[in-house]
Amino acid sequence: MVLTEKELIKIRRELHQIPEIGMEEFETQKKLLSIIETMPNKWLFLKVWKTAIIVHLTGKDKTHTVGYRTDIDGLPVTEETGLSFSSIHEGKMHACGHDIHMTVALGILSYFAENQPDLNMTFIFQPAEENASGGKQLYESGELDEWMPDEIYAFHDNPELKAGVIGCRQGTLFAGTCEIHATFIGKSGHAAFPHNANDMVVAGAYFVTQVQSIVSRNVDPIQAGVVTLGRFSSGTTGNIIAGRAQIDGTIRALTQEMNLLIQKRVRKIAESVALAFDCKVELDLHQGGYYPVENNQETTEAFINYMSNSADVVFKETKPAMTGEDFGFLLSKIPGTMFWLGVESPYSLHSEHLAPKEEAIHKGVSAIIGFLKERMNLIGK
Repeated sequence: MVLTEKELIKIRRELHQIPEIGMEEFETQKKLLSIIETMPNKWLFLKVWKTAIIVHLTGKDKTHTVGYRTDIDGLPVTEETGLSFSSIHEGKMHACGHDIHMTVALGILSYFAENQPDLNMTFIFQPAEENASGGKQLYESGELDEWMPDEIYAFHDNPELKAGVIGCRQGTLFAGTCEIHATFIGKSGHAAFPHNANDMVVAGAYFVTQVQSIVSRNVDPIQAGVVTLGRFSSGTTGNIIAGRAQIDGTIRALTQEMNLLIQKRVRKIAESVALAFDCKVELDLHQGGYYPVENNQETTEAFINYMSNSADVVFKETKPAMTGEDFGFLLSKIPGTMFWLGVESPYSLHSEHLAPKEEAIHKGVSAIIGFLKERMNLIGK
């Protein structure tokens, strides 16, 4: 049975109540499986990998496979929406709207489980988008290999767009990200005898100020890059020279080439500061699977053309965002398109107050089913 709007809203509220952190989505997986297993299985097959679920639909034509991905994890955020169906998991919340993502995916899947698609389809319910590069982990596990998509699609909800509005663009939609973890190690000592110590507050401060020159002096002004150092931890009290400084931050860039350039400069500056202050530095630049989300030209042209010309869809061309998404890794391996679905909220993604408008769910399901049907029909000809 194709899931109705009322059923989808009920499912979304049930999923909203049970957010789980990446690679711990056991209850979420169980809930998803309980729904998927009620769908017709004449051409539906599924398997699990850790907390992921992979669903394959055999199409009328088996020469091409269209993929659709949703993420399933929540965030370590204490919910403050006041909703009657708020999270029952203390300190955890679907503050990024992955409950909306999952529900829309189930709606699309229920349609194609009832109506055999023209081509093969692979639905990916992916864990750990927020914290552990779940898409990269799943891809590298080999579990996708037998049902590997030839092209793939996914969306992210967007509080700034009206409910149900579809947004997209050619090129980069989301930035690639990279975590910075730098530890400078010197020698602690008494504030009265600085010559007997090696002050890591000063070394760390030099690192922080020098890193600010990367975007202003190493990044092409017509391209985009961000380096933010959000945490500086050092010392114990005011009259002790600190022998250790921990600095954490993030890199954001709209191309992988720019991300790697900024990483290279951060490393060079860290090593130079260590040399200048005669100290050690331990530097971890961790990108994982958070590559830039770079939309494929051909699939995105088809997507935008359909959404722009559909009488039932409000489409908006959007600008790139500096937010990160590990769908970028899958797009580095499989051509495809990521897009926005408006959920209209005054609160941003990751806010403890985020409460997406549920009318977006049915609109999203209808628009995406329409596109996938047309896309498969055109490819199959």
